[in-house]
Amino acid sequence: MKKVRWGVLSTAKIATEKVLPSMQQGQFCDIVAMGSRDLGRAQKAAQNLGIPKAYGSYEELLQDPEIDAIYNPLPNHLHVPWTIRALEAGKHVLCEKPIALSSEEAQSLVDTAAGYTNLKVMEAFMYRHHEQWKLVRELVDSGKIGQLRTIQTMFSYFNDDPANIRNQADIGGGGLMDIGCYAISLSRFVFATEPTRVVGIIDYDPQMKTDRVASAVLEFDQGTSTFTCGTQLSSYQRVNIHGTEGRVEIEIPFNAPIDRPCRMWHQFGSEIEELELAVCDQYMLQGDLFSQAVLNDTPVPTPLEDAVHNMRVLEAIVRSHSTGKWESPLE
Repeated sequence: MKKVRWGVLSTAKIATEKVLPSMQQGQFCDIVAMGSRDLGRAQKAAQNLGIPKAYGSYEELLQDPEIDAIYNPLPNHLHVPWTIRALEAGKHVLCEKPIALSSEEAQSLVDTAAGYTNLKVMEAFMYRHHEQWKLVRELVDSGKIGQLRTIQTMFSYFNDDPANIRNQADIGGGGLMDIGCYAISLSRFVFATEPTRVVGIIDYDPQMKTDRVASAVLEFDQGTSTFTCGTQLSSYQRVNIHGTEGRVEIEIPFNAPIDRPCRMWHQFGSEIEELELAVCDQYMLQGDLFSQAVLNDTPVPTPLEDAVHNMRVLEAIVRSHSTGKWESPLE
């Protein structure tokens, strides 16, 4: 069975602890090389994961003719520059979210990628590939909660370390960029359209200047979505999707475990059913689905333009906090 040969830009924690071990379990992924600005670090990470090659620079990695695709888990401000460098080197790219620092930068990547019609690029919103979200869409689309009216999302953790890249404002840190983007993405995914206007309230850390708590309302043609995300709150995540006749509650919507089943609750009328989904690795699925798109030359599961739309909503929330008014992400 043919596999896509993958190279990895950096030894980022999400790559070495989450994504790569899962991709190595996939049917269509072969992780063949690790690159870092520090050769020793690359060699150590490669050895720990059983990856055969290590490079002391990203440039060397991209020059390897035996690499078909690149996984890019670099800090946010390096996503677009190095994704473009990978395209120029003839590589497909799976890039971590958020794919850009702004909708304008995301659009520049879309425009650049359009010139490489033989190469695939996708933003790595891994949650969408989990079976629980496929079931959510089935329940909503088939009327099993009546007519969709509102979505409520909570996503938080506590991290006040100034040295952590998530707390560095100048390179794309902050809660909205790190986890608020999930709440925006799932709302657009479930409603299957774009919000017409949004309003947001943001609390910024006085020293780090990153948003540490943000709340927003997204208005869609048929309902609303509200969320709060925070980087200095107790750790928690939950999504509730409400319709005219029922609701769906997702226990672990984003960081779904790979070693135990996920649970959801579906209420229709007065009946509540607990749904247990089989053990599922969303990172493995993401890697395999992207690899299959490469092998079969078919569209990737999530088109790159989706990243532009997500960033436009995020930016409108930030504008709303400044203006104190509803803002449109469509303008």
